[in-house]
Amino acid sequence: MSDLMKKLTILGAAAKFDASCSSSGGGRAGKPGQLGNTCSAGICHTWAADGRCVSLLKVLLSNACCYDCAYCVNRRSSDVERATFTPAELAELTVSFYRRNYIEGLFLSSGVLKSPDYTMELMGETLRLLREDYHFGGYIHVKVIPGADSRMVNAIGLLADRVSVNVELPSREGLSLLAPQKTPENIFAPMNHIQRAQTMSLEDRRHFKTAPLFAPAGQATQMIVGATPDTDLTILRLSHALYRKYRLKRVYFSAYIPVGENPALPAPGSRVPLLREHRLYQADWLLRFYDFQPDELLSESAPLLDPELDPKCVWALAHPERFPVEVNTADYETLLRVPGLGVVSAKRILAARRQGHLTLDNLRKLGVVMKRAQYFLIAAGKFGGRLPPGSPFLREALAERTNNQLSLFTPTTDPVLPALPQHKVPLLA
Repeated sequence: MSDLMKKLTILGAAAKFDASCSSSGGGRAGKPGQLGNTCSAGICHTWAADGRCVSLLKVLLSNACCYDCAYCVNRRSSDVERATFTPAELAELTVSFYRRNYIEGLFLSSGVLKSPDYTMELMGETLRLLREDYHFGGYIHVKVIPGADSRMVNAIGLLADRVSVNVELPSREGLSLLAPQKTPENIFAPMNHIQRAQTMSLEDRRHFKTAPLFAPAGQATQMIVGATPDTDLTILRLSHALYRKYRLKRVYFSAYIPVGENPALPAPGSRVPLLREHRLYQADWLLRFYDFQPDELLSESAPLLDPELDPKCVWALAHPERFPVEVNTADYETLLRVPGLGVVSAKRILAARRQGHLTLDNLRKLGVVMKRAQYFLIAAGKFGGRLPPGSPFLREALAERTNNQLSLFTPTTDPVLPALPQHKVPLLA
C-alpha cells in the first residue's frame, strides 16, 4: 500500500464520527475551464433531486491532535495510528477521485495540529489549491476549528460552500468536564463571525453582482448525544437558540459511541442512544419547519423525549382539546399540528379544498399518513379513527415498538453517567 493510500485509510476512518449527511444547500453551475459544479441538493451520500445517489470525500486533514477531549477517538492520549496529509496531497487526491467519478465534493475536518490557527492555515491552503490551481468547482464543506483567528475563518469561508463549528456538548459543565481545552467563547466566536460575514457578503452582492459569496450554503453544527447527562430539553433549547442567533442550516446530533474508558463517560459496551438521536432529529424538524417551541415539546418535569412516540404525537396526546381538526376549515398552522400531516400535505390540502370539500379518501390521495392522522382530524364532518383524541387507549395505538431496533450492536449495559451540577449554566444564553 502506498503512503498516500495508507493516509487515506487512516484519515477516512477517523472522519466517520463527523455528522454531515445532508444536501449541500447551495448551487454553482459549471464554467468553461472549471472542474465540477455543485447542486443545491444531494451531497454526502444522499439522494439528489433527480434521483442520483451522490457522495463526497469525507476525510480529516490530520488525526494528530494536541487536545485531549475525553469523548474523541483522536484525542491526544488515545493510542491510535496517526497520519497527516499535506495540502498538496489532499488537493491532488480530491481532484483525482473527482475525475474518476468517485466523488462530487469534499468534506474536510481535522484534529488540532499544533494550534487552531496552524491547522486552519493548512486547511485553507488545501482549499486554495483546489479552487485556484485545479479550478475545482465542486462542493466543499469545512469544519472550522474552535478558537481559530477570524482572519483564518474568513479565508476558509470565501473558498468553501458550507462551514461548520462543532458545539460538541450541550452544556458548559459538560464541555468543561470532557473537553477542558475548549470553551463556549472559542466555539461561538467563529460562529458569530461567520454569521456577520454572510450578512455582509449578501449586502455586497446586492450592489455588486461579482462580489464573492461567503459560505453560500450556510453554516451548521454538531452535538454529541449521550456523553453527558444533559436532557433533551437542554439540547433542544440550545438548538433553537442557535437557529435564531446564527441562522444555522442544520444542527446535527451524533449518538455517543464509547471509544475509551473514562469515569465521566458511558462505559464501553453501553447502549448507543440511536433511538434518542432519532427522536431529537424529529423534534428538531418540528422546531425548524412546524413552528414548535422546545418548551411545547418538553418541560422541566418531563425533560426527555418519549422513545415510543414521535414528538408531535406526544404533543397531540397532551392537548386533546385541540382535536379533532376539520381539514376543510382549519388554517395552515393548525393543520401542521396534526400528527401525520407534513408541510407538503398541509399545502396540498389548502390547494385541493378550493375545488370542493375533502373526504377521508381524498386525504389518503394527498399523501396524508392516515395511520396517525385518523385519530386527530375529521373531513366533511366524518371521523375515521377507532378511538377519539382523548381516549386513554390512544397512546397504545400510536406507540412505535422500536426497542429492538436502531442498534449498532447488542448492548451489555445502559449508560450510567455522573450527575452534573444542578444549577447548570446554559451554553448559549
